[in-house]
This record gives sequence, structure tokens and C-alpha cells, in this order.
Amino acid sequence: MKKTKISPDESLSIKLVTQLLPNEDSQHDLYFSIPNEMRIHSDTFNETDFFNSHIKIQCAYYSEQLHLPLVRSRYISKKKGEKSDYRVNLNLFSYQIRIALDADIKAALKLKSAHEFYPMACELVGQIKKLLKKLRRYEPSEQTLKHYFQNADNYLSWHSEQGFLKLLAKGPKSSEFSRERCLILDFCKEEKIHRELHNYNSEVTLDDPNRITNKMRLLQRLIEHGVVFDKKIYDLTLNIRRLVRGLVTGIIMALVMYLVLNARTSFQEITVALIALLGVIYGLRETFKDELTQWTMRKIQHGRPRWRIFFINSADDEEVSRQTINFELIRSRELPEDVDALLQKRRQQNKQPATLLHFSSKNEVRQQEFMPGYEEIQQQITFDLSSFARYLKKGAGKLYSHDGNKVSGQGVERRYQINLVLKYTTDQNKESNQLERYKIIMNRSEIIAIERID
Repeated sequence: MKKTKISPDESLSIKLVTQLLPNEDSQHDLYFSIPNEMRIHSDTFNETDFFNSHIKIQCAYYSEQLHLPLVRSRYISKKKGEKSDYRVNLNLFSYQIRIALDADIKAALKLKSAHEFYPMACELVGQIKKLLKKLRRYEPSEQTLKHYFQNADNYLSWHSEQGFLKLLAKGPKSSEFSRERCLILDFCKEEKIHRELHNYNSEVTLDDPNRITNKMRLLQRLIEHGVVFDKKIYDLTLNIRRLVRGLVTGIIMALVMYLVLNARTSFQEITVALIALLGVIYGLRETFKDELTQWTMRKIQHGRPRWRIFFINSADDEEVSRQTINFELIRSRELPEDVDALLQKRRQQNKQPATLLHFSSKNEVRQQEFMPGYEEIQQQITFDLSSFARYLKKGAGKLYSHDGNKVSGQGVERRYQINLVLKYTTDQNKESNQLERYKIIMNRSEIIAIERID
């Protein structure tokens, strides 16, 4: 079974999803082969800036099946000291409903045929109704726990309604399926009435789209408490940069002082020539100081980890796992033999000059066991490739064709291809190791497809 999957995310983003087991050490290596026409090289690409602004990492509890931990809530109010358990169990249940619903709606919107789309949409309505019914069946009686339930119920009701309204707005239109559309709309109306009966949201909030949206974002963050781990990021090169900057500055200043003293001995008094010479010396100092610092840092940093992330459970402040990351441009001779062999299997016309980018992530799960019912955690790494597309052309003219005496032209877009090699290794289960090549097909505005190459 594959433990790591790559899939498209929003617009120009790709997502790497991995399941991690208790007390497991594993490592991801991603090798991007980026065509030179995208103009990604050391002069235009900064690894630190890209990591901070275009890479998003999240870690949370996960289960392949919905174990419905909310069922335990019937007993929590009777057990002393387990109120925090109820909140975490409720949040786990709510979080998985949200993730599953978003994924299913996204899959349904890919169906262009109304005959496939509406049956799937109606099936989703039936599934979400059952889950919401189970959620509301175990509403706690204790006031101290009730507001946790109300927040989750309010958010899931609103989020489900918005998801199915989006499904109807963006899905295929067909008069043949008016009954199915009414079924979906009836569900949305029922959820709206449900929130009104329980006075979950004030009239002032409901009348302002911005206020209701921001309130639901807040509720979303609240139901992630204890499920999505907090993270602390440490820059492992911070002290090295300070040391290198100090050493380079000291060496250059010593050289400058030597040149200045020699210049003063050559000129007995202050002249225009002395002032001009001192200006040149200090100008050269400022020029070479930054370049020498950057060059030295690249040499020292190359191949070394740059960041370490600690994932902490917000419910008990315990460390769950840690991640050590390196991200840098590399040369072709630095590719591992198995990765290079995989890239060499490309067809000859696809072997174009390219820039190589290496992302390495070492994961260490610190806990021996997770919460009851959850045997693994899920790590999501999202790469936003929008900065790769800024130099791309929008189109490539027209493609002409003829039918008899009629000549017609059809506009075509220019597409680009990034080769990606995924290498996943773990000592716990050798059968889970992966070495795969993917083609990321994209244009200036979106990722069109991600194809795995057998």
C-alpha cells in the first residue's frame, strides 16, 4: 500500500500527502526537473523565500475509516477529568467530515456529464445527512460541553450547505435532473432552518456576508484544536549566517584598513586623489561583502538541513513529531543513481535542459501510540508553483485545419511540463518504500494534470 500520494490542489498548487505511524522514521526526497524556459536558477530563485511563502506544511490525526469517536461522548460526561477528551473526539469527528466532504465535492465537480454528476451529488447528500444525524444524536447535556457541540454543529451545518450550493452552481446543468436539484436544495434549506431554530447566528451576522464568513473561519480553527497540530519552525542556519557575516565583515574590514593606512602614507595631506581613493576602497567593501557572504553561505549550507519543525498537540502541549527539511538547487551530478536512472528513461524529445530542485524532508514520530481509534497521523505538504509560472507565455497562437474548401483556426494554449521524482523511504516497512516519476502538466494559470509514469 502506498503511504505517499501526490495530487493537484488549488490552481497552481500540488499536494503531497503521507500517513505516518507511531514511532516511525521516514524520509521524502522530491526532485523537480524544471525547464530552463521557466527561468528558475540561482539568480531568480531564493530557496528561503520560496519555503516561507510557497510551502505549507500541516500535520493532523487521521483515520482511513470514520471510527465515529463521537460515540464515546455519551460516557464522557460521566467520567471525571475527561472533558478535554470530549472536545478532542468531537473535533476529530468534525474535522474528518469536513475533509471528506471537501474531497468528495471536488471529485464530483470533475464530472462533466449530468448523468454521472447528479447521482453522485444525491449520494453525497444522503451520506452527510447520516453523519450530521449521528453528530446531533449525542448532544451533551452538560453546559460546560454544550458550547463545543454548538460550535461544531453550527460550522458543519453551514459548511455542508455552502458545499452543496457550490456543487449546484458549478456543476453541469440539465432539465432532466430537476428532481435531484430539488433534493439537494431541500437539504440546504433544512440546514438553514436548523441553524435558525437553534439561534446559532445573530441577524446582524447573517445580513453581512463578510461577518458570517469570518465567523465560520473562526469556528473552523476551533474545531481543529487538538486535531491539527501546532508547529514551531526553527531556522537551523541562523547562527551560521551570523557567524559567516561576522567573519566576512571582519576580514574585509581588516583588508580595508590595511589599504587605507597605505593610502595615508602615500599622501602626506588630504587631497582630491586621496578622497577618491578612499571612496573606491569603501565602495569595493560594500560590493564584495554581500557577494562574498552569499557565496560562503551557499557553500556551507549546501546539502545541510535548513529548517526543523516541531509538531505539538494543542490539547496537551506534547510533541507528536518533528520534521527536518532541506531545500536547494542542485546539479545533475548530485542526483542519486536510482533517481538519475529514472529520469534517463524519458523519451529523447523530453530531455531538455533543466534546473534541478531538491526538497528533502525527514520525519520522526515521537509518540509510541496515538489517541484511541487513530493509528496514524497525516502530513500534508502543499507546494504553490505560481512563482514558476510568472515567466510563462499565455498562449501559442492558433492551430489551422481545413474541411474541404473551408479553413478554420482554433486557439491553442502553450503547456509546460515539470518532471518530478518522488523517493520515499522508511525503515519500519521496506515494502512501503517508493520511487516514482510524475509529469506535472501546467500552463500559466493552472495545473492541468499530474501523471504518474510507469
